[in-house]
Amino acid sequence: MQINPATEKIKNISSKFVIAIAIATLLVVSLQFAFMPNSAHAAQITSRKVTLGSSAPNAVTTYTFDFTTATTDTFQSFQAQICTTASGACSTPSGLVTTSSTFNSTSLSGSWSVNNGTAGSLRGSATGASSTTSGSARQVVFGAVTNPTATNTTYYARVTLYSDAAWTTSVDTGTVAASTATAIDFTATVDETLTFCTGTSGITTSSCTGATGSTVAFGTLSPSATNSGVSQLGVGTNGVSGFVITVNGATLTSGGNTISALAAQTASTIGSEQFGLNLRDNATPNVGTDPDGSGTATPTANYNTVDQYRFVTGDSIASKNSSDQFRRFHAAYIVNIDPATEAGSYTATLVYIATATF
Repeated sequence: MQINPATEKIKNISSKFVIAIAIATLLVVSLQFAFMPNSAHAAQITSRKVTLGSSAPNAVTTYTFDFTTATTDTFQSFQAQICTTASGACSTPSGLVTTSSTFNSTSLSGSWSVNNGTAGSLRGSATGASSTTSGSARQVVFGAVTNPTATNTTYYARVTLYSDAAWTTSVDTGTVAASTATAIDFTATVDETLTFCTGTSGITTSSCTGATGSTVAFGTLSPSATNSGVSQLGVGTNGVSGFVITVNGATLTSGGNTISALAAQTASTIGSEQFGLNLRDNATPNVGTDPDGSGTATPTANYNTVDQYRFVTGDSIASKNSSDQFRRFHAAYIVNIDPATEAGSYTATLVYIATATF
């Protein structure tokens, strides 16, 4: 049997080629195992997020990482590497400071402490950690982290959990995104306000809108009866030191004749000349109503006693030393005369002044 030299040569070349391919394949596989990083075997954490205490640029704030583990393992170190991109080479965002961070809390087991030795990364490690079951919701919180400088800019935290305490053997990993945001400043002005009105009717417990009337008619006076009447006042202010209402004017007068004003708190006495008022619900005579409305201001002492009346021009009749909601007062007036009171047409004009202090 003759062997064709050319055929034999081709066979030899083919055999060598196949052997060479096999060696090359083995080499590639060997290199893959030799240089494949531990993270290639890390599982992906789910339901992952990072919540910033503040998104303002340069704010010193908290970073709260929430995630669900993918592996049942003992986690002994944690790292969140902060980068400008989600993958590839990691560049730390400008202005980010992690080297003063604190390890605030975690739901991972073990006793954890912060490690600030790696700029741009938030790191913690544990002693005495125990196994964590896959599918467990966990949280890690860092404090005193300084946000990046750029505003309205997204950046990323590449989160990795390790089974050792030296950030070497990665187990679970995942990337989360965060962003700085321009803080929105608000400005507003509250103007100084004073609501004040008088009338004989129409003022409600919340408004001066319906105030009407300016005359209290006592009718014909008699030494055998007390005449009375009522007017209203409404007041409210945002003055930080509140308000005061004063009464100003003169007693009932007819030409050169007057009805005596009560210079001190006095009960109504039929048959004696008297003109006075208070801001209460009285029984003798039955006149007036106690203050009402959402405000809390009160009559001053000289005008706050039931069945005791007084009128001294310039007196403060009601006040409050802080801002107050709307308050309605009812001024109750009484008039008595004696048998010798001169005949005539008697009139008086009282002016109420409200002064707010801002």
